[in-house]
Amino acid sequence: MNLRELSELLNLSQTTVSRALNGFPEVSERTRERVQRIAKQNNYAPNKAAKGLATGQTLTIGHVISTSNQNEMVNPVFGDFVAGVGEVYSANGYKMLISVVPPEEDEYQVYRDLKAQSTVDAVVIQSPTVNDGRISFLTELGLPFIVHGRASQCEIPYAWLDVNNRSAFIRATDFLFDLGHRRIALLNGSEHMDFAYRRRQGYESSLQSRGLNIDRELMFSNEMTESYGYHKTLELLELDNPPTAILTASIIVALGARRAIQEAGKTVGRDVSIVTHDDRLSYFQNSDDIPIFTATKSSVRDAGRRLAEMLLQIVVNPDMQPPNELLEVELTLGKSTGPAPQK
Repeated sequence: MNLRELSELLNLSQTTVSRALNGFPEVSERTRERVQRIAKQNNYAPNKAAKGLATGQTLTIGHVISTSNQNEMVNPVFGDFVAGVGEVYSANGYKMLISVVPPEEDEYQVYRDLKAQSTVDAVVIQSPTVNDGRISFLTELGLPFIVHGRASQCEIPYAWLDVNNRSAFIRATDFLFDLGHRRIALLNGSEHMDFAYRRRQGYESSLQSRGLNIDRELMFSNEMTESYGYHKTLELLELDNPPTAILTASIIVALGARRAIQEAGKTVGRDVSIVTHDDRLSYFQNSDDIPIFTATKSSVRDAGRRLAEMLLQIVVNPDMQPPNELLEVELTLGKSTGPAPQK
């Protein structure tokens, strides 16, 4: 069945049927439900090329990835996020265009070209930094976008979906304090990234609320790799007054910290406790039954699905208010934490 035949069956114009199938707001909810029900009953599948012509859309969403961060393309967080958005794009007849930008090239020029050539309907900003300049640039350029995360110190309205990173790290640090820990180290992500900036704020806020001083020798920030977690934990364990607990920004970093603790002849959860943030990565599971790590948990793949749904709403209705959504996390107990050792 084609669009003309479906329109005749419904006794509606082809334009009305097309708009109902594509979620345009000017079609009543009753008509939209009827069109979608009859289309499903008759196994109608819209022609994607025709849909694009009818709506003036490319049915493509852009993701611009800078390789100045060498591990970005192989980062499992990136992989799970792309898998999540891709599921929603595909289910709605959209394609994904990934533009990889080498460090020596101008990322902003890529956005200009995407806009000038009408290559995509919208783009996703990933890995936002504090006061990220891409937000104001894309707003002025007129290219629809949504941010996976937020940008502190950016005052203009924009669409975003983010995890409540500050709240998560307040909760994690409070939990360790309640177990008796007073020397709590932080192995954070790179703090020019907004998520890491907010996590440090949460960690510091918790310590200050408990009357503890901020000890800079217990705080590190870097790209979230296993090697980073391993080497920085070894440094921490060599201090005259080492920490009894370590808070890490990723389960990948936590794996490195655990390796270092074990190599030092200590036991995780007894001699040194670990709490981590867990993005529920497909290839780094925190065990199925009893979790290895106590963790603040939020699925990056689910976040990708939700963000894609929000962005497609913007594409269909570009005049809508920029949607925002803040995802809260849950704290799950694992084998990596215990009371602070008695001295």
